[in-house]
Amino acid sequence: MKPPDSLLAVEDGVRLLPHVRMAVWGGLAGALAAAFILELSLGSVLMPVKTVAAILLGNDDVPEGLRQIVLLFRLPRALTAMLAGSALSVSGLKMQTLFRNPLADPFVLGISAGASLGVALVVMAAGGLGGNLSLEKGGVAGSVSLILAATFGAVAVLIVILGIAGKVESNLTLLIIGLMFGYISSSLVQVLMQFTYEHQMQSYIAWTFGSFGGVTWRQMSVFAPSAAAGLALAWILAKPLNAFLLGEGYARSMGVNVQSARFLIVLGSSLLAGTVTAYCGPIGFLGIAVPHLSRLMLRTSDHRVLVPAVILMGATLALIADLISQVPGSRIALPLNAVTALIGAPVVVGMILRRRHVMES
Repeated sequence: MKPPDSLLAVEDGVRLLPHVRMAVWGGLAGALAAAFILELSLGSVLMPVKTVAAILLGNDDVPEGLRQIVLLFRLPRALTAMLAGSALSVSGLKMQTLFRNPLADPFVLGISAGASLGVALVVMAAGGLGGNLSLEKGGVAGSVSLILAATFGAVAVLIVILGIAGKVESNLTLLIIGLMFGYISSSLVQVLMQFTYEHQMQSYIAWTFGSFGGVTWRQMSVFAPSAAAGLALAWILAKPLNAFLLGEGYARSMGVNVQSARFLIVLGSSLLAGTVTAYCGPIGFLGIAVPHLSRLMLRTSDHRVLVPAVILMGATLALIADLISQVPGSRIALPLNAVTALIGAPVVVGMILRRRHVMES
């Protein structure tokens, strides 16, 4: 059941046949596996796939230097990219459905801006005390401080948004309030940066570029469960999300407690977006582009299908974006957000043009 006015509904008459859908699922899984292997094989040091496989299987014949590169650096980076890509994509899917807005992203409620404000406050404090807070891999203390700052900033905005979500009746009102919080936080960041030392401002700017390479195995013990909890909650909320596709009135008629469901959707989306932002920086476009690609490939608006598809595709595209940003075979590193924008922006433009063509026809 899809209303003709639903911005996120798939046009009737284009559903995939069962064997075609299975082929799509197989393609998604195969693409993820291939991207994962390439992420471990390619980089400033190129390795054959058989060497990577030997390391993962615990073969002792592999040189220790190569083993450390894979196990200490590339493997946690690959896992971080997979989790972050899945988290941002699922969060974007939920926001697009809740607000019935195809351009909504994981940070529409101001979570990313809150995290950025927390980081800016810590950067400014460090500069005022004469410190040199660094986001480089060698700066362990700086990395931990910035992760904590981003977490607290995101949680602070989350608490306010959740309090509002339980009281307002309209999703549009919640969307506008979230956007205003984002603007306020961004404005405060710009003001704070004017009172910050130049080298501290450079550290903040580097954080905004985004990176999957800063999560250590110790930090993974917090990052991975947080992301997994948010993804599991999205699967549990598949039925209410389907009801929201047809509007709040329809959701109520189906027996959905709109305020409770909205609260849980916002909680899960904020958990996913806040966790990724805290550990990886504000990474854009994946949350907008991946849900649309998944709907297009599987020809469905059913979240019982979309959630796992978005998880697979989000993880794959995050790995591909990270691989491109590393420029394999060289020591050059591109900003991750620049790469995700190059991937995501054409998808958004294509979606808008496709929607316009459908409406005109």
